[in-house]
Amino acid sequence: MQYFEFNCDGLIGPTHNYCGLSFGNVASNANKNSQSNPLMAAKQGLNKMKQLSDLGLKQMVLAPQERPSIEALRQLGFSGSDEKVLCQAAKQAPALLANVSSASSMWTANAATVCPSPDAQDGKVHFTPANLSDKYHRAIEASQTSKILKATFQDERYFVHHDALPQVSQFGDEGAANHTRLCSRYGDAGVQLFVYGRDGFDPSQPAPLKFPARHTKQASEAVARLHQLAPEKTIFAQQNPAVIDAGVFHNDVIAVGNKNLYLYHEQAYLDTPRVMAQLQQSFGEQKLYAIEVPTCAVSIEAAVNSYLFNSQIISLNDNTMAIVAPSECEQMPEIKSYLDSLITSDNPIAEVIYRDLRQSMRNGGGPACLRLRVVLNEQEASGINQACVMTPELFSTLDSWIDKHYRDRLSPADLGSSELLNEVRTALDELTQILKLGSIYPFQR
Repeated sequence: MQYFEFNCDGLIGPTHNYCGLSFGNVASNANKNSQSNPLMAAKQGLNKMKQLSDLGLKQMVLAPQERPSIEALRQLGFSGSDEKVLCQAAKQAPALLANVSSASSMWTANAATVCPSPDAQDGKVHFTPANLSDKYHRAIEASQTSKILKATFQDERYFVHHDALPQVSQFGDEGAANHTRLCSRYGDAGVQLFVYGRDGFDPSQPAPLKFPARHTKQASEAVARLHQLAPEKTIFAQQNPAVIDAGVFHNDVIAVGNKNLYLYHEQAYLDTPRVMAQLQQSFGEQKLYAIEVPTCAVSIEAAVNSYLFNSQIISLNDNTMAIVAPSECEQMPEIKSYLDSLITSDNPIAEVIYRDLRQSMRNGGGPACLRLRVVLNEQEASGINQACVMTPELFSTLDSWIDKHYRDRLSPADLGSSELLNEVRTALDELTQILKLGSIYPFQR
């Protein structure tokens, strides 16, 4: 049976803003309190989806979270009508309001870890939503993410949806941003590479000193057990604490893979040679293109500023690959030079596609952040919510929906507006009908 990789991109929400909530994310903090453009942000993401769909890839759309989250504010003691709750929060706790208004669910690489059926002992596709416990504005996403995934991947004959791991620091789970699956063909049993920042139970083990290591070894081990992965095909690798302190808050800011190609920085891991030896051993006799990017070619600072490794590597119909890179990579001579050399080297990458995702990039997310990868066979693909699959008609509908509902400018001071709250709810209510999701948001129940 034929297998396909579906790129599941998150729609960027109507409250896309720059409140600088993500300590350790250089771009997020650098643009704190500046004005955002939710309409442009959403269109940049949607146009990327359309381009990949036009290239022949399987593309899906995941709905955003409801923001601001009145439900979260009520849990923290605010009461009265929804408008009163919002007004109280704006006056009494503006920092809290900023957190519950974050549109960061657009980075669906953080939404969950996904294991395709060839890798699981029960032959099913497994989903575990990330608990994102290190940051409050992201930790409140897990419950809603679970509802969205269940409404998108519906058929229980093929899909297993696990609960998020416990919301404690020892099990900090950042989802697929710290997970890569490598294989010769999508339908083959793959090698699962889990990357963690620290040991959740042993503080004597290496850890960064400046910025938090958000993902723990114990979280990765738990997800591997839940997904019934073969131990000989599963690798746990520790990220280099020094690069976390340099702004590499997730592995997908320092490494990226697709099928049998893995592009990684030489400083990516605590013991990079050992990790790559494990990867090669688990891959067996099959061809693995392990491409190490040396510091002399791309510095850590340049990698962070360009989001080179947060590019998407995609498979094209002619059995070659392409890199979908943020436009910042083209504008930085050091990075552009490296990419030019990469596509002329002995590997499957034949071209670089540059995309303007500046609205996302200013908050610390590139092309790979915006998508969750899900490998499905033809039978499993019949069990998904077909209304979420990108088509020319869906693109046109969503493009008009964005024009109708999104603002072209938003400042942190606007987040306490009851008018904005009503705009968001009207938009999301219409979106659930477009994507046939049912009543998945708290305001709909």
